[in-house]
Amino acid sequence: MKPTIKIDFVSDIACPWCAVGIGNLNKAISAFGDKAKFEVHFRPFELNPQMPKGGQDAIEHLTEKYGLTVEQVKANQAQIRERALEAGFKFHPDGRKRVYNTFDAHRLLHWAGKEFGLDKQASLKTELLKTYFCLAVNLDDQQNLLNAVSSAGLDADKAKNVLESDLFSDAVRNEEARYTSAGIHSVPSIILNDQYLIQGAQAPESFMNAFEQLIEVGQE
Repeated sequence: MKPTIKIDFVSDIACPWCAVGIGNLNKAISAFGDKAKFEVHFRPFELNPQMPKGGQDAIEHLTEKYGLTVEQVKANQAQIRERALEAGFKFHPDGRKRVYNTFDAHRLLHWAGKEFGLDKQASLKTELLKTYFCLAVNLDDQQNLLNAVSSAGLDADKAKNVLESDLFSDAVRNEEARYTSAGIHSVPSIILNDQYLIQGAQAPESFMNAFEQLIEVGQE
């Protein structure tokens, strides 16, 4: 019987390296073939939990947050776009325009996983990342979130009910607190079988090596 590898992928849809990490993880899972079954849970982390409605200009935000020049930020964004394209995400050539609060997106992801299962949650995660980084549209506009829901094959009317209520707010905050209290302060952070932590947007080969080691340990 094939072993099951549980993966908790702690991330934010406002994190470009999380998109790279997800794309590379998917490549690793596909390439790993029939050696294991995978159970991937997307867990919430907010890079900018205090961001108000309307967001902030992305260049302004990144220069302030990291102490970089505008030229350095643009060079970094160009590098990330290349890595994202290799991972399967075609980021908008002009980059994201603004940085937004992502709490509602995390509520929708929790709803998708709870009500429709992990595969649908994964589909919605991908569509939300595309909405933010590939389409580079306003995340404060509820319709853009609902368009991502529809693209993931989920019921937009039910999602609208979530957005217009406080549903899953406590559940998301509790999960966020659980991972930050466990010492996770940067994303992506990937936890394998509740024991092993991988941080950063690793290459597919790094994930595959980790899978091999897990299977070897399980066979001892």
